[in-house]
Amino acid sequence: MIATLRFALAAAICLVTGEASTAALARPAFLHATLPADSTYRQLFETGEAFPDFVSRADRRKEQWERNYAGAATDALVARVTKAGSGWRLLVVTVPGCSDSVNSVPYLASLVERLPGVQMRLINSSAGRAVMEAHRTPDGRPATPTVILLDESFNERGCWIERPASLLAWMAEQQGKVSDTDLFDGKMKWYDVDRGASSLDEIVAMIEAAARGERRCGSTS
Repeated sequence: MIATLRFALAAAICLVTGEASTAALARPAFLHATLPADSTYRQLFETGEAFPDFVSRADRRKEQWERNYAGAATDALVARVTKAGSGWRLLVVTVPGCSDSVNSVPYLASLVERLPGVQMRLINSSAGRAVMEAHRTPDGRPATPTVILLDESFNERGCWIERPASLLAWMAEQQGKVSDTDLFDGKMKWYDVDRGASSLDEIVAMIEAAARGERRCGSTS
């Protein structure tokens, strides 16, 4: 994975197919271990944008990014991540126009804002092309958003890709029964009702798994 990513740091091709309030507990034991830093992920993370900067430059769906960011993360989610320790970093590959990103990433940013022990940075699909290629959707596509969970040494501990499992299942059930336009409209209505809850639950579960020394990658466990 590291070798696969190194060649892409200067890639310029955009490949996009998808539209703490409580005291921190002790970090998991494996986070205290001395691990070599993944220099590729470190560079990608350190050159990424903070969420407010990304939104300020957004040339598409700007109002939707801002509106969804205003959605408050629940105290229960904050407590779950806090229990999973600190030192986590989330690297997100996304683009402003992605309909899946705008319905997940702003809610994630709202949660991260309440977690002083967690950081998030966003990179575009050109810089993150190799990341997407190495973490594909169930049907084989590189897509945005691709969320990579990194530990404090910038080593990958999990990933979350494009859409929550419940939405994937709904779309698979509808595929071929309705037009592409109706499928997209249905997806957006699903997101309007869900308001980031399913995506956040899965991403938090990914962090919890990493805290147990497990790796969860994808929209399902």
